[in-house]
Amino acid sequence: MKDFPPKDTVSYKENSIVKEDEIDALNHVNNVVYLQWVNNISEKHWDILSNDDINSKYYWVAIRHEIDYMQQAFLGDDITVYTWVSESAGVRSIRNVHIYKGDILLVKAKTTWCLINAKTHKITRIQQDILNLFK
Repeated sequence: MKDFPPKDTVSYKENSIVKEDEIDALNHVNNVVYLQWVNNISEKHWDILSNDDINSKYYWVAIRHEIDYMQQAFLGDDITVYTWVSESAGVRSIRNVHIYKGDILLVKAKTTWCLINAKTHKITRIQQDILNLFK
C-alpha cells in the first residue's frame, strides 16, 4: 500500500519513464538521479504553489537531504514521484518525496529547506503568506 501524504496536505505528483542517461554502471537508476528527481519535483511543486509576489521576496535553499533507498529502478520503468510539505516553522520547511514503481516504494526522501530573503540574501522566518500555500 502506498504511503501517500496526509489528505489535508497540498501534494503534487509526476510520472516519468526511466531513460538511458539515468542508468549507472550497475544497470539501475543512479543515486544522484534520485536526488535530481527530488530537487526537480520540489521546484515544480513550489512553482505551482507560489506566485510572482512571493517569488520576488523569497527563495529557498536546501540545507539537508535524507534519502532511504528501498528498491531499484531500471531502464524503461514507469516511475511516479510524489511530494508534499510536512512541516514549516521558523526559517525551515520539511519537504517529503516518495518515488514509486507501481505500488513499490523505491525511495523516501526528506529535504530541509531554508527560506532566504531575496533582497538581503539572509535567512528569514516563514511568513503566513507562505504557510497558507501549504494548506
